[in-house]
Formats: sequence, C-alpha cells, structure tokens
Amino acid sequence: MVNDVQKHSPAHPPAEGEGIGWLQRIIGYCARKPLITLVAVLALTFGGWQALQRAPLDAIPDLSDVQVIVFTDWPGRSPDLVEDQITYPLTTSLLSAPGVNYVRGQSMFGLSFVYVIFDDGVDMYWARSRVLEYLNGAAAELPEGVTPTLGPDATGVGWVYQYALRDTSGNHSLADLRSLQDFNLRYALEAVEGVAEVASIGGFQREYQISLDPNKLASYDIPLKRVTEAVGDSNQDVGGRILEVAGHEQFIRGRGYVKSVADLETVVLKTTAEGVPITVKDVGHVALGPAMQRGQAELDGEGVAVGGIAVMRYGENALEVIDKVKQRLEEIKPGLPEGVEIVPVYDRSILINEAVDTLTSTLIKEILIVSLIIGVFLLHVRSTLVAANQPYREGRHQSDGQERRKCHGIGLGKSQRLEHAPFCAFQDEHRHKGDGDNRQREKDTGAYLLHGLNNHVLSGLGLFLGVGVVTLPPSQPF
Repeated sequence: MVNDVQKHSPAHPPAEGEGIGWLQRIIGYCARKPLITLVAVLALTFGGWQALQRAPLDAIPDLSDVQVIVFTDWPGRSPDLVEDQITYPLTTSLLSAPGVNYVRGQSMFGLSFVYVIFDDGVDMYWARSRVLEYLNGAAAELPEGVTPTLGPDATGVGWVYQYALRDTSGNHSLADLRSLQDFNLRYALEAVEGVAEVASIGGFQREYQISLDPNKLASYDIPLKRVTEAVGDSNQDVGGRILEVAGHEQFIRGRGYVKSVADLETVVLKTTAEGVPITVKDVGHVALGPAMQRGQAELDGEGVAVGGIAVMRYGENALEVIDKVKQRLEEIKPGLPEGVEIVPVYDRSILINEAVDTLTSTLIKEILIVSLIIGVFLLHVRSTLVAANQPYREGRHQSDGQERRKCHGIGLGKSQRLEHAPFCAFQDEHRHKGDGDNRQREKDTGAYLLHGLNNHVLSGLGLFLGVGVVTLPPSQPF
C-alpha cells in the first residue's frame, strides 16, 4: 500500500506554504459541492460574456503620454518673435506646474504650440486644470491681445472618423461647402457624446478683405491704425436706455454689425475741414474673398475638397463614438442642400470590427481544437466543456484592461493557457481514475497547475516589463 501511494505520488512535491494551502482548500470544497461549483461556473461564464459585450473596443493602442497642448495665435508675427514673446514665457511658467515631466515648445509663423507632458498616472483633467491655473499667471507676460487656449481633451489616436462633402450638382462652390461644414455639420457633431473636437479641412473660408492704397492714405493723412480701429468699431451693436412712450417701454440700441461689402465701404475714417467724410472706399477696395491658406485637402484625384475630422475624447469607447457620429450624420443628411452628399473617408470602426472578427474566429478555432484533442484522447465529453467556456470566464476579468492594450497578440497568448491547464488536469484525472483518495489527488494536481500558471504569468510579465522600460530620453521626441 505504501509502495502504491509512492508510485502515484508526485515526484517533486511542492513546497508547503499558505498559497498551496488555500488552493487545496478551494479545490476540496469544489469537489464536495459540485452543484454550487456548477452554478458558480455558469455565473462566471455569463458574467464574462456580458463583460465582453460591453468592453470598450479599439484597434490602435493608445500609448501616448498625458499631454496638454497650449495653442496661441498671433497673426503676422515671425517665428523668432513668437518664440521670444509667447513660447518662451509660457514654457518657463509651465515647467513649475506639479506633475510636469517636461515641456516642449514649437514656434511658427503667427502660431505658438506648447506641449506639457505630465508624469504617468496623472489624471488628464486634473492636468488640464493645473495648466489653466498657470496660464492665468503667465498672461501678464504676454503681448496685449494675445490669449492662449487649451487644445482638445484628446490624444494622438483620437482621430476616429473623417468625411468629405461632395457637390454633385455643381451649384455650390468650395466656399459654400466650407461654410456648411463650419456652421452646420461641425456644431451638430460636436454635440455628440464622446466627441472632443470636429476639425474642418479644405475649401475656402470667406472673409472681408480690404486692399488699401498707400498713396491715398498719405494724401488724406490717415494712418493704418486708424483704418483698423474704424473698421473694428463699426462692426458692433451698442445699447442704450429705455424710453417710456404711451405707457410702453421702448428699448434704444444701435445696430452696426457688418452684413455686406457696402457696409464696410461706407465706414467713415475722418472728415475734412469742410466736413466731407472720408470712407474706406475712398482709400481702398473692399471685397469678399478666401482667407489665406496654409494647406488643402484633396479627394480621389478630383481636386480640392471640403471635409471634417471627428476627434474622440480621451478615455471614450471608440466604437460607440463612431456609431454615434454616423448616426448623427444620417440625421443631418435630409437637411443638406440639394446635390450635397457626405462621403466617408476614414472609418476606424471597419478596422475594429475586422480585428474583433479575426480574434473571435481564432479563439473559436482554438476552442474547437482543444475540445477535439481532449475528447479524442480522454474520451470524456464533460471535460471538453471546461476548455470551451474558459475564454468567457477570463473575459470578465480582462474586459476592463485588456481592451485598453488593443493587442490581439496578447489575447492569443493568454488564450493558449486554456490548452495546458485543463488538459493536464483531465489527463491526471483519467490516468488515476479509481485510485486512492480522489479529493487529495485533485488538490495535489491543482497545486502543480498553480505553479505552472504562475511561471507562465511571471514569464509574460517579465517580457512586457522589459519592453516597457525601453523609453526614449526627453530630448528625443517620440
């Protein structure tokens, strides 16, 4: 009897410890209470399936740092002046903000960008509030009329959907399409939950353009600053007091918003000694034209096009946001001008769905193969059910974190555990069926499986930690 026990005892018994003890107690309890164990397994399977259905999905891993972008517009200034007057004061002020890792500045013609990179683990919206606090203090060092603004609360992979406007009737110009995008579609899509920004691209932005004749300005002794002030003052409404007339209150106001080219042409710059007014049309020419362009958009080789880019807010579910954006576009289509249609240009949901389909088919194939192997070699149908529902039980624990990694390779690597643990357990079960104390043998088998799974997890953890520590120095932008 002793020899028989030794024959079936493990060759290298695991070391005694608390970890093996609690595992043996759990296995023993499950062996004594099969009904409770079955109910728990079914509950975990159902919970895992529900968690997988609600898991946020994306196909591109978001590995970006916690970053806040500060944008400043100072039209007409050279990059070196923008650097000295705006970029440098902002970067030096934001360096002292709490949690800041480093600050990068970029100066262009009339534009300044400051990228504030925070430490890992810092909440995005806490970081944005800290940047706002320090911008209030730095505002006194900036030129008059310059106001820095924060970029959208999104990351570099927030570009989830892009569309273009196409006119098939030929009755709408690029300026008309751009106005439709800026004042209709953009506001409708920005109201969608999960959308941080809708960026307009392409086409021409309408603006009033005044071309002044320097000789006429000199002859009338009118400085350029006076023209700027007069045009600005003329484009505004003013309020007055209230007069009571016949028992009714009458509001007095002055309406002066510019609505046409003629309104600008009649702006008075000065009057002569004889009382003759000098207007804008006397010293220049007013026209409605396109704004200065620094780039353009083109679609399918057909020429310049107008479009928009929907940027997803940080931490949102990409698939749900894309579905809501497409639903809103369908609601807008009936109200578009005749001949104007919305053409999808980039839709990440296609990539996400294809990636999910690939992962699903691969897991199904693995489940079928493992179940077939267990059924053929062990001739035990119930044993195949454990391997079949293993991914759903794992999905309950991985749905909140694994989808953030968006790496199908990680998912496939994790799924291959189900080949080893159930097969080893069932093989040991059938090899020693009818021998000795089954419950004690199940506990010993569980201890061995715990060691094997721990080695598997630790080896994978070491691999990912090794990849994670390979980072670039702050001086080299990623």
